[in-house]
Amino acid sequence: MRRLLFPITSAAAGGLMTLSFAPFNYWVCGLLSLALLAWVYLQASGGKVIKGRRALWLAFCFGLGLFASGGSWVYVSITNFGNADPPLGAALTGGFVALMAALLAAPFYFLGRFTDNKFSFALAFAALWFISEWFRSWMFTGFPWLFSGYAHLETWLSGWAPVLSVYGVGLILAFSAAVLALAVSGRLVPLKQRSHIALLGAALITWPIGATLANVEWTRPEGGIITVGLVQANIPQEKKWLPEFRGETISRYQDGTRALSDKDVDVIIWPEAALPMLYGQAPNLMRALQRNAEKTGIDLISGILFDRRDPDQSGNVIHNSAAVYGRNPSVYHKRHLVPFGEYVPLEDFIRGTIEFFNLPTSFISSGPDEQSPLNAGGASWAPLICYEIVYPRLVASSALSAQVLLTISNDAWFGDSIGPLQHMQMAQMRALETGRYLVRGTNTGMTAIVNPRGQILEQLPQFEQANMTGDIRAMRGSTPFMLAGISIVFALALPMLALAIILRRKKAVKTGSPITGEATDQ
Repeated sequence: MRRLLFPITSAAAGGLMTLSFAPFNYWVCGLLSLALLAWVYLQASGGKVIKGRRALWLAFCFGLGLFASGGSWVYVSITNFGNADPPLGAALTGGFVALMAALLAAPFYFLGRFTDNKFSFALAFAALWFISEWFRSWMFTGFPWLFSGYAHLETWLSGWAPVLSVYGVGLILAFSAAVLALAVSGRLVPLKQRSHIALLGAALITWPIGATLANVEWTRPEGGIITVGLVQANIPQEKKWLPEFRGETISRYQDGTRALSDKDVDVIIWPEAALPMLYGQAPNLMRALQRNAEKTGIDLISGILFDRRDPDQSGNVIHNSAAVYGRNPSVYHKRHLVPFGEYVPLEDFIRGTIEFFNLPTSFISSGPDEQSPLNAGGASWAPLICYEIVYPRLVASSALSAQVLLTISNDAWFGDSIGPLQHMQMAQMRALETGRYLVRGTNTGMTAIVNPRGQILEQLPQFEQANMTGDIRAMRGSTPFMLAGISIVFALALPMLALAIILRRKKAVKTGSPITGEATDQ
């Protein structure tokens, strides 16, 4: 029974973390979740160095609980809009959950190599948690979803986000959780020992430092107020690409644009792939949008599937793009694509085997890595289409040359699940990390405007056809994370691992136990 207790507890801890994210937003659940995982490691080791496979298995169980609960929207997308029947949808979702859990767990295989005492455990646990989140942000193109730091948009730790990003917030949270687990396990008794006081102090001081950093103005406004209008057309996903619904779709966006044009806006935003056609299929409509923008003096930014002739291929390539109509016409092509939704990995082998591997938009090509910002409404915009907003480094590098963040998306794929709310929360973190206003235009919600502190200023309700206006400012300057990137987090995590090794070696010399052996925790 004891052998089952720890894996079950680890899985429950993973599920508990989901409650820290939107729409639940119980941030303390994230702290308790990681503390519970750390406590399981301390108990499962029996006072010895935990073996690699044991540590890996327990972290894998944690990942199963996290992704089965927090990633439950994947099943909705696959079955409701990927046309997979429930058994196949369950199997595909289960495979996804297992893969994500394995990526989360992989770094913890080495936990026993770094720790055999209180200090080294807290240091190594936190550093490996950061490496775990970083690892799954790029492995197999990356899935940087459900990072622990997202729960702390409104806690004292939020002040660390412009400095260390969501990765660094997670690192600090994991260190605090490890120290909490040590305290609950009685490993910090007696408290009067200097080493115990130092460990507690190091964990506690990071929170008020974060609160102090939250008062720092890393960026500043430049120029006047820009009034933005957003059209949320609420096109049902099952009707979006039907030829007979095309006229209704165009009508909804045109009606919304006319209504906003009477409200003295500077720029109007349509969401990802707003028009259900290729750019080259509707030249008259494209010219009409440009003429209207020039006539009214209101720039329009719209998502569009952009087709162009590729000299390196025998035909056209299609991009998921954002186009500006108005004073400075230009086009941005999405760089980071969604597997299966926009392209099919191993296409020659699996394309067409089941309907999920043949979705109507799974033929998209990625755009070039280096692209200029869009210019509209008197400001420069860093465009991020749908999935791109969840990549901290991509957004930070794009913001260096832009004054406003723009993300357009079609979250109808998520259905009525927790996915869109998690997506919105991640967009808020990007605004906080870069000190930029963020404008988010979507088809079915969440359509919103976010200030540079990651707070939502204006928002439309989900699944309603509606328009919205709001004021933003172009922002100048850079946050430390924008300038240093994730290297600043590695500059903390790697010394933490190095110190953990030094402490372990020092103890091994002191006790005479072999470094690779199972020393007891004194």
